[in-house]
Amino acid sequence: MYATTSNPTAAAAKALEFLSFTLGQEEYGIDIQKVQELRGYDTVIRIANAPEHIKGVVNLRGIIVPIIDMRIKFNLGTPTYDQFTVVIILNIGGRVMGMVVDSVSDVIMLKPEQIKPAPSMGSVLDTEYLTGLGTLEERMLILVDIDRLMSSSEMGLIEKVAT
Repeated sequence: MYATTSNPTAAAAKALEFLSFTLGQEEYGIDIQKVQELRGYDTVIRIANAPEHIKGVVNLRGIIVPIIDMRIKFNLGTPTYDQFTVVIILNIGGRVMGMVVDSVSDVIMLKPEQIKPAPSMGSVLDTEYLTGLGTLEERMLILVDIDRLMSSSEMGLIEKVAT
């Protein structure tokens, strides 16, 4: 799966890459393999009767892409759109969609021993959509199972936008 140049350790070969982003005061991570591209926030075409968290759609090189504002979805206050606001374009199961986040930090590599199970407590994200908590020095990332979250019925994407 990974190209080997010298003699990497087994742990390094198992390292996973996550794109880290912020929503409010928290830092999250998603599997980098699900990310197609990053874009600045631009105006979207609003769809009538769509849930509030679905901001609308954009035309991305001929593909109509639904845009979900994660701050609205998870009740993180009134969203503001500035120069740091980013749309992460995802490709999940052949379906292209975008999610608006406050900012994107970097790509982080985590070894399996750096990923702990998510605690079962009331959080912004239901723990069924979390793969765990990643720790890297002083940072802690909330690792999101973006496949499960975006394909969930509560997101309203499949029924509302894909028809």
